[in-house]
Amino acid sequence: QAQVMESGGGSVQAGGSLTLSCVISGSRSDCAGWFRQAPGEDRETVAALPGGGAPPWYNGAVKGRFTISHDNAKNTVYLQMTDLKPEDSAMYYCAAQGQCGLGYDDWGQGTQVTVSS
Repeated sequence: QAQVMESGGGSVQAGGSLTLSCVISGSRSDCAGWFRQAPGEDRETVAALPGGGAPPWYNGAVKGRFTISHDNAKNTVYLQMTDLKPEDSAMYYCAAQGQCGLGYDDWGQGTQVTVSS
């Protein structure tokens, strides 16, 4: 079974930036995704790499502010977050797909992001 480990969360003021990292062992990073869940809310997809060279997908709420990328050599996926808003506060999860397009098989434990106004 693959291992997925997120890091980089923290507390920032509105307008600030954070970069989350996700190290994947035993699976691929080129079609991984970032998700988030706030208390009392459903989990939502934040950004995803479709794989196969297709452009990343972004949730409309973060488009233009967040950037997902990956480093094949390090098998690591990043989520650069800028102009953070209080509504971005949530637990952020990274997930990996063993085969692109067939669903997320392995999930990390999450990293907390808190944005204060």
